[in-house]
Amino acid sequence: MRKADKLFIDNINDILTNGVWSEQARPKYKDGVTANSKYITGSFAEYDLSKGEFPITTLRPIAIKSAIKELLWIYQDQTSDLAVLVDKYGVNYWNEWEVADTGTIGVRYGATVKKHDIIGKLLSGLEKNPWNRRNIINLWQYDDFDASEGLLPCAFQTMFDVRRVDGMIYLDATLTQRSNDMLVAHHINAMQYVALQLMIAKHFGWQVGKFFYFVNNLHIYDNQFDNANILLSRTPSDKNPVLKLNVADGTNFFDIKDTDFELVDYEPVKPQLRFDLAI
Repeated sequence: MRKADKLFIDNINDILTNGVWSEQARPKYKDGVTANSKYITGSFAEYDLSKGEFPITTLRPIAIKSAIKELLWIYQDQTSDLAVLVDKYGVNYWNEWEVADTGTIGVRYGATVKKHDIIGKLLSGLEKNPWNRRNIINLWQYDDFDASEGLLPCAFQTMFDVRRVDGMIYLDATLTQRSNDMLVAHHINAMQYVALQLMIAKHFGWQVGKFFYFVNNLHIYDNQFDNANILLSRTPSDKNPVLKLNVADGTNFFDIKDTDFELVDYEPVKPQLRFDLAI
């Protein structure tokens, strides 16, 4: 069994068996009912991308195309304007988090990236000295939280390091996430940041190396337990999906498009399951 599927199954079992119940939960379902969850803390996974290990489950279809479009909205367009996400990319699920009829999600994600020139500083730092240990994306900015309402970032920190092995330079990445919906968002977030890792590696003409994924609070909402058991009853695909970025080495980070990505050998188990989001 592929690593991603095994970890997915192990995490579901761990949450259902050993997880504890949330208290004073913030999220609510669309009908206004409090969205409680069972959760575990300190979930960690390691994938060696250079060996074909990718963090995507085959137990259900994952919407990787819309996930990559969301990633470009944050790190290329560098805006929290929902019209850009809807009109340019056709992605509308972030509309649920619009702040007070502003047409935005507040000073969050892309707006934070632009305000602090995060991508510019990251690429400049890697160009000047790829081996420095300060190549960090940090979306957890308290002054931005004070500036507006809005959902606080879940996947908020990413760190990058390089290694030279047999003359090849490999880019490693570590994603830290404060909170993660195991059944809905886990592999979406992981694959998004693998895509970001691929974009940065291509910008410099490097290979992708390892991807490390730490989630502080990994949970399953109380309306998802039936779906969790359905997923546990399924047999994973025997295929090994791989995300490819079909551009030349040295392609500028900002010139990469969502259509340049290709998820090959992905044959997830169907049908898709329906999940009611906790807002």
